[in-house]
Amino acid sequence: MKLKIAVISFLILLLVSSFQNTSKLPDGFVYVKDMIPDLNVELRYFTANNFVGDTIDGYKANKLILTRETAEALKLVQHELQQQNLCLKVYDGYRPQRAVNHFMRWARDLNDTINKQAFYPDVEKRFLFKEEYIATRSGHSRGSTIDLTIIDGITNEPLDMGSPYDFFGKESWVNHDDLTKEQKANRQLLQRVMLKHNFRNYAKEWWHFTLRWEPFSDTYFDFLVK
Repeated sequence: MKLKIAVISFLILLLVSSFQNTSKLPDGFVYVKDMIPDLNVELRYFTANNFVGDTIDGYKANKLILTRETAEALKLVQHELQQQNLCLKVYDGYRPQRAVNHFMRWARDLNDTINKQAFYPDVEKRFLFKEEYIATRSGHSRGSTIDLTIIDGITNEPLDMGSPYDFFGKESWVNHDDLTKEQKANRQLLQRVMLKHNFRNYAKEWWHFTLRWEPFSDTYFDFLVK
């Protein structure tokens, strides 16, 4: 009987060990909520609320993953904003290459325009590659690029940035002129606090930032978000 119990216990340990090994992130990556527990995370590609209109390949959970260096810098941004009763809300971080491949397949299907009105009303789908809204590689797959906004720390409502997240058009350009005074101020605040903590922006997307001196500048990963 004791031998039987010992064998069962050993098998359970093997199963647990196997599960832990398959769930372990590559060296240098972290689950960001472990470092910033109060961070608001809504991975849009884990939902259907995105330009494709479906959950994207590789997203198995609403788990924000980034390189450790990026998470450490993001923690400083969050702390600074909290002094003003503001917080960060993150829409995307590490993105598997298979997700980028999903975007490419979608972009080539010119008949699939279910979310055109919400995300790219003024851009013809056949021009998404030419105008660099869709690419074959993404900095997100290197683990140090992040899409985010600022929210009110009390209501959790996003500040008005003048265009929705992932909107394809000039309205999303950082220096777009046709904005209200409040929208301009909100964009400037986001840009200022992110740049201060060593993130560089992308001029065509007010929400998009990459850590300077990112640790995996030449490596595109494809492990699952889970």
